[in-house]
Amino acid sequence: MSKKTFSSIWDAIEDSPEQAENMKLRSKLMMALKQHIELAALSQSQAARIFGVTQPRVSDMVRGKIDLFGLDALVNMAAAAGLHVEMRIRQAA
Repeated sequence: MSKKTFSSIWDAIEDSPEQAENMKLRSKLMMALKQHIELAALSQSQAARIFGVTQPRVSDMVRGKIDLFGLDALVNMAAAAGLHVEMRIRQAA
């Protein structure tokens, strides 16, 4: 029995490469937003006002509830926070 290796946990647990790519992008955005909150020493309420969402929404994001967030929402939150989101596209390995 050969052991299969994955470059990302998302590659291992998602049903398709498309779903894995989506989850990778969402998780990176969520981590960047969480880091922004920490570096700026924002409360969740302050972050919510900046991001244009509710405090419970920020709480869900900080706690990693990735299934509650789409890419659009996360990009909008990042832009509202003054973060610049770039996307790079390259051929798959």
